[in-house]
Amino acid sequence: MNVVFLVLVAAGFAVAAWRQLTWMPPSGADPAEVASPMEALGLGIVDSAESSVTLAIGLVGVMALFLGLMKVAEAGGLLTIIARALRPLLTRLFPDVPAEHPAMGAMILNMSANVLGLGNAATPFGIRAMQQLDRLNPHKGTATDAMVLFLAINTSSVTLLPTGVIALRAAAGSADPAGIVPTTLFATICSTTVAIVLAKTLQRYWRSSAADPTSAVVYTPDAANDVNRVDEEAPDEAWPSEAPPGYPLWVSGLVLAVVAALVPVTIVYGRTISPWIIPGLIVVLLGFGAARRVRVYEVFVEGAREGFSVALRIIPYLVAILVAVGMLRESGALELLISPLSLLTSPLGLPAEALPMALLRPLSGSGAYGVLASVIQDPTIGPDSYIGYLVSTFQGSTETTFYVLAVYFGAVQVRRIRHALAAALAADAAGIVAAVVIVSWLYG
Repeated sequence: MNVVFLVLVAAGFAVAAWRQLTWMPPSGADPAEVASPMEALGLGIVDSAESSVTLAIGLVGVMALFLGLMKVAEAGGLLTIIARALRPLLTRLFPDVPAEHPAMGAMILNMSANVLGLGNAATPFGIRAMQQLDRLNPHKGTATDAMVLFLAINTSSVTLLPTGVIALRAAAGSADPAGIVPTTLFATICSTTVAIVLAKTLQRYWRSSAADPTSAVVYTPDAANDVNRVDEEAPDEAWPSEAPPGYPLWVSGLVLAVVAALVPVTIVYGRTISPWIIPGLIVVLLGFGAARRVRVYEVFVEGAREGFSVALRIIPYLVAILVAVGMLRESGALELLISPLSLLTSPLGLPAEALPMALLRPLSGSGAYGVLASVIQDPTIGPDSYIGYLVSTFQGSTETTFYVLAVYFGAVQVRRIRHALAAALAADAAGIVAAVVIVSWLYG
């Protein structure tokens, strides 16, 4: 992100400086009343900084609401229910990982958190899963098939509820902030399918190096019986060594069938359903917590407090990226970069205004978040336009691929990632294409 930020600022300044040196006031206009390119750049920087803080303050209430609801759901055991539903599927996707191994439990909990949009909870489980998968790795430093598949799924995981994007859209004044739920669901299912298929296919061509049999760690089921076992690499933390036992296979199949059925339903009736999503979500999650004997009010307040803190913590990041993007836009550098590419992408449903989001999303999460905020706050675009829905779907349905690969593989010092990057980037591309298709159909 350091490189991205510096490049954006330097490019904006360089283009504005070049335009300033060659600038001539319009004929007949008073030079004192016409802003020069460098003056316009300075005004744009100040405006971008002010708007980023205004956006973050507007985000406080909505973020507190959604994180409060998610805290109630988590306390009621919704994460565990989803984990039990996923377990039979994952044991078939990862045949090399024993069903009772701690790696399986951590992967299931990670994916369950991603499904609910709980990114903060998903990351620790993901790192734990990589550490446990590395215990089964006979050739340290080289990613196994299970590691690659897990990373590919993680960078494209199905998101049923993109709470962060919904909150941002609401803060930007959207009349239908949850309208991206059907588009996000469709795009993430497409990208996850591509990720799984490619990871399974490419593993035949990216063979791991021959392993030394003496370096393999033999797993014994006894290790899974100690549910409070502490990892040597994280002695201060107690982790669950396994997820709860899975439901019968027919239950998991039924859940997957329901999720698959949601896609055509949300596509056909998306406009009718979307106004019900936020009110219905509040009632369902609070009702679920009450039915599970959760002290709903206290837990909601605790989660809302976390949401308040999160909204305040992102202010510096929003200021940095919105100022950088603002410099790029006000200087004219963005137009110079995007205009040639948009000639190719615009006829395909990817207009110039949404192109930076598609290019930046795999590289930087905070950068993409800033671009999304910049686009939907633009009064000429807005959150409820075609472009607003498109960039919102990009944010909700794709992941910061390079960040995930760096963090997860770095946690276990894997340097040879084999086909992980190819599968992840292909999934990102599939998510972008699917987002364009579904948003064009529903909101084009």
